[in-house]
Amino acid sequence: MRGISPRDVVRRLPDSARLGQGLAESLLRANGIDWQSTGGCSDPAVRSCTSFENVRLGTVRGVIGFAASSGCEVTVTGGTEHGHAGGRFSHSNGYKLDIAPSACVDRAVREYAPQGVRSDGARLYRSPDGALFAREKDHWDITFR
Repeated sequence: MRGISPRDVVRRLPDSARLGQGLAESLLRANGIDWQSTGGCSDPAVRSCTSFENVRLGTVRGVIGFAASSGCEVTVTGGTEHGHAGGRFSHSNGYKLDIAPSACVDRAVREYAPQGVRSDGARLYRSPDGALFAREKDHWDITFR
């Protein structure tokens, strides 16, 4: 694919495309989004890591869009690593990311339409693009469909 930049290739991919760790990190970094893990690692098999292995491109685009529209600094704290609840639209299936709360992030999310309370007590908010934000104990759990 001579003459086509990696950025152009990514633009042409569908939201359902699965990304490797390196490409996901590059996209997040290029858009000013940081990430952290309690274990300082990215191994998807280790619960204390923050992995982006096999994350959906639509999920990465979603968190980039949230950061851009909110104007907030966003830090991802959870991705596709082991230890999250399962299900079709789960972390391990590439549909969810966790982000750190902050005054800016909390304010931006709470401007979205309230969607009630999840079975675990997490308050829910839906963005105009359909992302579902759940306020868990120490982070925002976001589902991007």
